[in-house]
Amino acid sequence: MITHGTEASLLSPAVIGIADSYGLVDDVLAQPSHFRDALRRVDRLELAPHERSGGLLVCGMGGSAIGADLAQAAIGNRARRPIRTVRDYLPEPWLERDTLVVCASYSGNTEETLSAYSAAGAVGADRVVVATGGKLRAQALADRVPVLDLPTGLQPRAAVAYMTTAVLECAYRCGAAPPMRADLSAAIALLESLAEAWGPGAPDESEAKALAIALRGTAPVIYGAGPTAAVARRWKAQINENAKAPAFWAELPEADHNEICAWERSAGRFAAVLLDPCTLAARMERRLELTAGLIAATGAPMRRVRARGAGPLERLLSLVFLGDLVSIYLAALDGVDPTPVDQIERFKRALG
Repeated sequence: MITHGTEASLLSPAVIGIADSYGLVDDVLAQPSHFRDALRRVDRLELAPHERSGGLLVCGMGGSAIGADLAQAAIGNRARRPIRTVRDYLPEPWLERDTLVVCASYSGNTEETLSAYSAAGAVGADRVVVATGGKLRAQALADRVPVLDLPTGLQPRAAVAYMTTAVLECAYRCGAAPPMRADLSAAIALLESLAEAWGPGAPDESEAKALAIALRGTAPVIYGAGPTAAVARRWKAQINENAKAPAFWAELPEADHNEICAWERSAGRFAAVLLDPCTLAARMERRLELTAGLIAATGAPMRRVRARGAGPLERLLSLVFLGDLVSIYLAALDGVDPTPVDQIERFKRALG
């Protein structure tokens, strides 16, 4: 545990660097360049545009699946066909042949995704593989299935820019969404400016560091509303893996029908973060305000975090970027190295 000194010294670059021995924060700050590289890579993907009545199905787990959630949220009401994500061994039993199935696994060895790849092939659906290598890439090459190669050397969760870009492009090529390259260009420019404002060299009063300090010692509950539900899932997973800490996520309006009751007995153990896309309709905006007020009235720490940027993709990616940094700063505050995920590796070995 880091010894408390002055407030200004809690998250200096030196403190962050001592905990983050593998430099995971550098991969977060590199997201703008990751998006640029991802655009170059999708240009090489051998997948001709062709409208499919079944839309797009993405099969993946963990950091390899979150890009699908974020892409779907960014596309929003511009979707022209179904876009959905499956985190399981098998795709949906009603999978249509005329569906493009993206099988995403950074390592290429995720057993659930390998199973889903085979099942989609048995249906006769067209497939695309997104991976660095492994059994999945080898099988795709043998089956003459298009492969989008990813760069090696990243943690799967740090490949979020590549996964999101891959799904956005595949959604466009199968007719499920319009082209999103202009949106991505704007988002890249925004992330570059936010890296200056929120990076390790920023003061402790900057948004990312101040939020991490406020959440320290609590179990954060991250609330999303509309498009930010996908981002809430990302925040939860990043805090779990990077800070090695409990965190949970929920979605409005559903949480207003059950979970708000639990805050009466939170007893200081939990903190709430409400992710505001700044584009909510009047009724949802009212729900967000009331939810924030009810939680704050219990005395629990509560923060409402507003997205930055003009377009849907900018706003979502600004919140992803913020959450990624918050998770690393939370790790640094407790002297935890954010990169190793020993529990996951032990579990995989036990699973055999």
